[in-house]
Amino acid sequence: MTKQIVFTDKAPAALGPYSQAVVSTAPATVFISGQLGLDPVSGELVSDQFEEQVRQSMANLKAVIEAAGGSLEDIVRVGLYLTDLNNFGIANSVMQELFPEPYPARSTIQVSALPKGAQFEIDAILGLNK
Repeated sequence: MTKQIVFTDKAPAALGPYSQAVVSTAPATVFISGQLGLDPVSGELVSDQFEEQVRQSMANLKAVIEAAGGSLEDIVRVGLYLTDLNNFGIANSVMQELFPEPYPARSTIQVSALPKGAQFEIDAILGLNK
């Protein structure tokens, strides 16, 4: 798969580790459901700490992506869902640490609640050459 990063100075620059838009030439599209910071064995939140939930959510996302035959590099779009936008900087830092450049397109949304009392959820769209 090849990704073409779209950038225009006629729209605001990205505020973090994401691109304004991504064009994927991949023939297969994979839609990854939202992943919470749940331990895959117990099904319970790994912690009540926001950063630990973000890291586990992203580990869960990576596991599903790999099961689909892809990698983090194949992501063309992610959605971040936070119950408190005051934690936006933490989510940005972890994403920047774990995701390779060029970054995917992204939306970040504050929600009133998430399943199991989670504070963070992530979903993704991949482009695969399958």
